[in-house]
Amino acid sequence: MGALVYWFVLVLSGALEAVWANALDRSESFSKPGPVVVFVVALAGSMAGLAYALRGLPVGTAYAVWVGIGAALTAGYAMASGQEQASVVRVLLLLGIVGCVAGLKLVS
Repeated sequence: MGALVYWFVLVLSGALEAVWANALDRSESFSKPGPVVVFVVALAGSMAGLAYALRGLPVGTAYAVWVGIGAALTAGYAMASGQEQASVVRVLLLLGIVGCVAGLKLVS
């Protein structure tokens, strides 16, 4: 049960990485206070979650999963919101990242 909690927290902190990345973009170089607050809170939560997950997961695996989740969600959100162009190739490549992250979980 303990390892499952570490993985759950890691996935949540990876999702928070996507939140802070998008908030950073919306802050327009820290000139908009609302997105800056979201950025700081999400960044702190994301780092705290990663630090907690590292108590029970190997650093290489945990970091790769954290970055992969954050990158896939950030890029997916950018395509879904129209900020970046969506294409079949981009979606397939993002699914590849998700597949690799799932693979790391399976072999850990």
